[in-house]
Amino acid sequence: MGQDSTDARRWKQRLGALLQPCLVVIAGAGLTIGALLWACGFRDAADGLWIAVTATAIVPALWWMIATLLKGRAGVDLIAVLSLAGTLLVGEYLAGALIAVMLAGGRALDAAAERRATQDLRALLEHAPRSARRRIGDEVAVVPVDQVAVGDLLVVAAGEVVPVDGEILNTVAVLDESVLTGEPLQVERVAGDPVRSGVVNAGETFEIRAGATAAASTYAGIVRLAEQAGAENAPVVRLADRYAAWFLPLALTVAGAAYAWSGSATRAVAVLVVATPCPLLLAAPVAIVSGLSRSARLGVVVRGGGALETLGRATTLVMDKTGTLTAGRPKVIDVITAPGLDAREMLRLAASVDQVSPHVLAEAIVAEAMARGLGLTAPSEVVEQAGRGISGTVEAHRVDVGKLPDAITGLDWARAVVNRASPDSAAIAWVSVDGNAAAAILLRDPLRRDASRTIRRLRQAGLTRLVMLTGDRSEPAREVATALGLDEVYAGQSPADKVDAVRRERAHAVTVMVGDGVNDAPALAAATVGVAMGARGSAASAEAADVVLTADRLDRLADTMDTARWSRRIAVQSAVAGMSLSLLAMIVAAVGWLPPAGGALLQEGIDVAVILNALRALRGNPTSRTELAPSTAALLRRFAGEHDTLRDTLTMLRAAADRLADRDDEQSALSAVEDAYRFLIDKVLPHEQAEESELYPALAIPLGSPDATATMSRTHAEIQQLTSRIGIHLRLARTAGRVGSDQIDDLLACLYGLHALLQLHFLQEEENYFTLTDAPEHATTPT
Repeated sequence: MGQDSTDARRWKQRLGALLQPCLVVIAGAGLTIGALLWACGFRDAADGLWIAVTATAIVPALWWMIATLLKGRAGVDLIAVLSLAGTLLVGEYLAGALIAVMLAGGRALDAAAERRATQDLRALLEHAPRSARRRIGDEVAVVPVDQVAVGDLLVVAAGEVVPVDGEILNTVAVLDESVLTGEPLQVERVAGDPVRSGVVNAGETFEIRAGATAAASTYAGIVRLAEQAGAENAPVVRLADRYAAWFLPLALTVAGAAYAWSGSATRAVAVLVVATPCPLLLAAPVAIVSGLSRSARLGVVVRGGGALETLGRATTLVMDKTGTLTAGRPKVIDVITAPGLDAREMLRLAASVDQVSPHVLAEAIVAEAMARGLGLTAPSEVVEQAGRGISGTVEAHRVDVGKLPDAITGLDWARAVVNRASPDSAAIAWVSVDGNAAAAILLRDPLRRDASRTIRRLRQAGLTRLVMLTGDRSEPAREVATALGLDEVYAGQSPADKVDAVRRERAHAVTVMVGDGVNDAPALAAATVGVAMGARGSAASAEAADVVLTADRLDRLADTMDTARWSRRIAVQSAVAGMSLSLLAMIVAAVGWLPPAGGALLQEGIDVAVILNALRALRGNPTSRTELAPSTAALLRRFAGEHDTLRDTLTMLRAAADRLADRDDEQSALSAVEDAYRFLIDKVLPHEQAEESELYPALAIPLGSPDATATMSRTHAEIQQLTSRIGIHLRLARTAGRVGSDQIDDLLACLYGLHALLQLHFLQEEENYFTLTDAPEHATTPT
């Protein structure tokens, strides 16, 4: 039934798209030929042709009027019908033909504008996969996508759309995920990685194991949301209908007064002619639908105009922590070993065992080892105990990864690990090799890189109160809230607690709730506008939400907030400006200064101007756009990549300081400090100097001032100074053959200080500068 309704609606849209241009051609040709006949002296023939054009326009005008009244709205098309009929009654045939052209052209322009505005939403529907290549044994058969079952082996050829959610099986897949995320860059997924339906295979053929049916897959859910988009009327559109409710009697009153005062029916008709709304009051829907289209291009699916318009009025934002403000996945932050052991080797052994474990911490450890380029070995004799961990044999060594073994509770380095992890609220995966405590891997759920900048943008977009809800403990929740400058935080919240909190906020202001998990679904439904992080979020949260961020990025919410406010502003501006101009023209016509034919031409100009103004919503607010040259964007991506490489090695500064502080093996400590110094001289300082000479000058224009990077330049100078101090100490130590006791305190200060300073510096650059390449408000333009 739903499919039949959709097909009927599409057929109706195609028919309208065909008839409207035909009406324009007929009316335009009739007007033009009539004008030529009139110029040649065949005035009766010209009048007859104009009468025919006017009569032709009355038929669809009556249909539009009736259709509007049946929807329960004021029939502003009644004015068009009265003006067309009036021109025939008073003999103003040219004016009638002009109104016909205006009416047909206005409707066609509005329809074209709406088709342009909704083409991005329609692209989602047209992109939906309809078939899949299913492999059974050595045979591959093309089957309808609805026949794919969970567990099926599917083959995805080059250029094909992934039909269902699943897991990559056999190779590295190169994927174009732009239809879901809005990101133009291709991504690589390795065997074992999840893949979502709707993405395009941009590389070689690969296989997946279906993890969901087509109906339960990511793209089907997005399509369902897209089909609902635009189905609702936003409050601002209903406001336009309310304008029509008083505009119609006002127009009739002015026309009646003009006739009563002058006794001229022509004046009354002239008033009705300039009052003919055509696409005037349709400009508000065009602006809202344009906003929906722009949001879709940003990777955001909004259920309808009502949600977009309400989002533009929101002042309170309630957010879940895990998966919304944080990455939602644990990440290795440090590997601490027992004295004398190598951190990279311990991580490699742990990851070798963990690669067969489904535990979330195991996945993070394996991902970290792969990111560092460590070669993993397939384990044997693997045993996994729920709640304890996993053990297996790797290269003749028995490796255990998991809970803290009782044998190491008294070791000094183990106590130091616990003391280190506690302030960071980090989880610890202990590693034992052949029964001996070997290492501890610290993991935590980090803040999203764009979180701080997004919070600032959300405040700039008009949100005055930012609240965080989380089921997590109070300490890590407070740490996140403090780092981001949130107004309120509620920790230890159950789903019911979250609903109560959202309802309390909603009682005081228009409230937006952002979440991504099943436990967030009730709170999303309770908010004025629910926003789901749909890229990784649960189906329950996506179904309960009014807005779905298909890209796993919170900054898209700030983009959508900007779009919502801009679209609403354009919608109201278009409706008010158009009606004001029409009212002014009505007054001029009422006093006899504007004949019906001239009024028709004037009204045509007003209507076209208002529709074109409404289409400005497609481009977004120009005041929020900052031009970013392609060369600058390339520099940002280059230095962001260098950060990813350098960050993995920063721990050697802390490790060198720790060895120096132990004072057990002076030669080993001196060697560790030498390694750290070479890392600073060979890697860090050239990176910082290149930023200073290449990146920062390029950022002066998009950031608005050369002084915008001044604080970062000061940090570069401090990094250089601390590195020089370490070099001086090393020269003295080489001469003496050891690190002097009078040098240790200053060396420790330099090493620990540099470790903290570089971490903070990297984070600041990433939040303030590197995220510019991801933000749509920073347009990339040719140089």
